[in-house]
Amino acid sequence: MATDETLPIAVLTGFLGSGKTTFLRRVLAAPDMAETAVVINEFGDVGLDHLLVEASPDDIVQLPGGCLCCAVRQDLVRTLHRLLARRAEGLCVRRVVVETSGLAEPAPILYTLAADRYLERALRFAAVLTLVDAVAGLATLERHAEATAQAVVADRLALSKTDLAAPPPALTERLLALNPSAEITDTRALGDPARALFAPVPPAGPRRRLFAAPASHTHGIASFALTLRRRMSRLDFARVLGGLARERGEDLLRVKGIILFADATRPAAIHAVQHTLYPPDWLDACPEEVRAGRLVFITRGIGADEVFARFAAGDPAPLGVDAPGAVPDSPRGATGGAG
Repeated sequence: MATDETLPIAVLTGFLGSGKTTFLRRVLAAPDMAETAVVINEFGDVGLDHLLVEASPDDIVQLPGGCLCCAVRQDLVRTLHRLLARRAEGLCVRRVVVETSGLAEPAPILYTLAADRYLERALRFAAVLTLVDAVAGLATLERHAEATAQAVVADRLALSKTDLAAPPPALTERLLALNPSAEITDTRALGDPARALFAPVPPAGPRRRLFAAPASHTHGIASFALTLRRRMSRLDFARVLGGLARERGEDLLRVKGIILFADATRPAAIHAVQHTLYPPDWLDACPEEVRAGRLVFITRGIGADEVFARFAAGDPAPLGVDAPGAVPDSPRGATGGAG
């Protein structure tokens, strides 16, 4: 089989008991998901989840001992390298799912995938899907920093266990405040659950935009958005965001947005995770209301004032609920060469 095309890779996360394995079983049951490799990690020395996933043992790779966000990050790199080598030898793999433990923070995992040059070339990041328990989710977010980190880094948030109880409005409000750019859905409403993992994600088009998350029960994690009113050159933008990543990367959980550079003819989707900046993803179009760009930041201990000061050359302004530039989600444009 040809192996020159990149493999899409998605991260499935959620706190303990949120239903990740049940959801993954639904995903793998779809006929067109048969050629999916799954990397499963559990906290502890003895894992059981791999016995519950209905897939060929050859397609399941379990990382032993410890949490995927810390001790076994190098194991993750080695596992994916081995998987790609097997694919080059003829193993039919069309996509990869990493299911984290319930205590893992996804941001270091994303950093691991981006920091390895071979993996960055061979894999195409799809999305982070975080499951949130509709029954216990609000209390979990209040008590556990890991659950908060899982929510704020997600591209999509899926409410589980809604057959047991309707999610309280306070839970949805908390999730929107923590992660204004995430899509929120009900797992029962997903006719094709695989799309939640692998469907294209708009670069930055939140349905509801809040300037900052509430201070209580966020464990020092905040999300805020800004709009740029003056175009920056690619070099100036890279210096600013690169400097922030270099100096404060451990607390820069995620950045994503759309930028119109002064020296490019096409808009670009921007992604950054901790110390790593991804190459621009060039788009065919972006919302007309975006003047020079908009960015969503998810940080730990990095204040909005510091970020605004760094981007002063772009004349930044808060992107609030009713702020100029708050537009409905727009489809992601096709990618192509440099602008």
